[in-house]
Amino acid sequence: MRPEPVTDLAPRTVRPALLSQDWRDVLFLHWPVHPDAVAPLLPPGTFPDVRNATTWVGLVAFSMERLGPGRTPVPYFGTFPEVNVRLYSVDGRGRRGVVFRSLDCPRLPAVLVARTALGLPYRWSRTRWTADGDVLHLATRVRGAGSGARCVLRARVGPRLERPGPLAGFLTARWGLHTRTAGRTVYLPVEHPPWPLHQAEVEHLDETLLRAAGVEVTGPPASVLFSPGVPVRFGPGGAAGPNRTALGSR
Repeated sequence: MRPEPVTDLAPRTVRPALLSQDWRDVLFLHWPVHPDAVAPLLPPGTFPDVRNATTWVGLVAFSMERLGPGRTPVPYFGTFPEVNVRLYSVDGRGRRGVVFRSLDCPRLPAVLVARTALGLPYRWSRTRWTADGDVLHLATRVRGAGSGARCVLRARVGPRLERPGPLAGFLTARWGLHTRTAGRTVYLPVEHPPWPLHQAEVEHLDETLLRAAGVEVTGPPASVLFSPGVPVRFGPGGAAGPNRTALGSR
């Protein structure tokens, strides 16, 4: 039986902070998908997180800044553009999170460390992400012969959303991630303020990242959101297996 997710839209505090970083100029593109279509893509012990019988796949582009261990940013190597494909998960303890299917960035040291230490599917890419006033541009291509994974997009930022609504909360208020490392599924808690969100519009999109990540979608994204960004901290992980107490308990 799939566990009922915890209704948790409030920021959590993580101690100690294993990693700190800033996420800036964040563009969220989302498509609805059937839970059964993505369930095999999630790590053992997790299930698709569902809202109104639907789950979602996200294509998210942003600028990573001041990345580093604890609260200490790493110069140069800790700042880079990133684009990722992500799914939405819930584990046996009812904790809602994100599962990354791919994360592309142009910093090879960051790719190697994240893959080795956290089991995250980072890929070395040629990536440019720029914000020119209210216009956003992304151009990314994964390095390596025959990969073919790429994305070119242009989007325009709209007005601030004073009341983003429940779907925006479901897609962006994710206070952890699930990943597979050292032969087990773990949950890493995340701390950051609530996202300041804006409407946004895609003016051009040509991408193969979703299909390369194993997800098929049709048509334009059903949800497009932008945020100027938030500071972020990751805390120590724990197993994502069943809780011995009631599901959803703390």
